Amino acid sequence: MLQRYKKGTRMSEAVSRGGLVCTAGQVANDRKAGIGAQTSDVLAKIGALLKEAGADRSKPSRACVEARLADPDRRGEMTAVAALQVPRPFELPDGRRHA
Repeated sequence: MLQRYKKGTRMSEAVSRGGLVCTAGQVANDRKAGIGAQTSDVLAKIGALLKEAGADRSKPSRACVEARLADPDRRGEMTAVAALQVPRPFELPDGRRHA
């Protein structure tokens, strides 16, 4: 059954079905903050949505950034901040552990 989280009048911030959780696009609260602070803010929002859906970031996941909205000069910094947020070690889909 499809579950909706943080329902709005037009959409939900997240939906889940069969163990898969999909979130809507998230943006930082302070869009004038540095890219590191914005990335951390967005990842915290995603983490809260996952928690509400009964999931977490302990397993690999996939994220997409709308590239044309991101400043190309900041992508490296954004990627580095995001990589620091990944819990280590984590379990791969085939059961192996990644350190």
